[in-house]
Amino acid sequence: MSCIAHIELDDANLPPPTPEIEQERRVAMFDLLEENTFDLPARDDRTVPDGPYHLGLSIRDKRLVFDVSSQTAEKAAEFHLSLSPFRQVVKDYFQICKSYFDAVKTLPPSQIETIDMARRGIHNEGARILQERLEGKAEVDDATARRLFTLVCVLHFGG
Repeated sequence: MSCIAHIELDDANLPPPTPEIEQERRVAMFDLLEENTFDLPARDDRTVPDGPYHLGLSIRDKRLVFDVSSQTAEKAAEFHLSLSPFRQVVKDYFQICKSYFDAVKTLPPSQIETIDMARRGIHNEGARILQERLEGKAEVDDATARRLFTLVCVLHFGG
C-alpha cells in the first residue's frame, strides 16, 4: 500500500485554535507522516498515480474535501464527503476532550483514565465512520483513520 508523504490542512479561514486543539493537530500530523497507510484503488478503469501522495484536507461548502496528488503534482483524486455523518461524533469528541483537559488539572489518575478511555472510544468511532466514508475512494488502516479523524476535528472546530 502507498502512503501520505505530505499533508496540508486548509485552516486559513478558521478561528485561531485553542492551545489544546493546536497540540492535537501537531501530534496528529507528525504521527501521520511518520507512519500511515493510504492507497487509492483503481476506479472506472482509470489509472491511479502511485504514491506516496500529497494530501490536502479542507472544508468547502460544508463538505470535507480530500485533494490527493502524486509527489510530481499529478492530480490523483479529489473526493468530497458530507460532514453530516461526522457531526455527532465530532461534537461528542470535543465534549469528552474538554472533560479530559479539565480533569487533568484536578482529578485523580483513576478518574482521568476513565475519561481517557471514553475519549479513545469516541475517537475510534470517528475513525470507523471515516473509513466507511472513504470506502471505494481510499484505503486506510485504523491508525491512519484515527489520525485523519483528529484532523477532521481540527477543521470542524472552526467550521
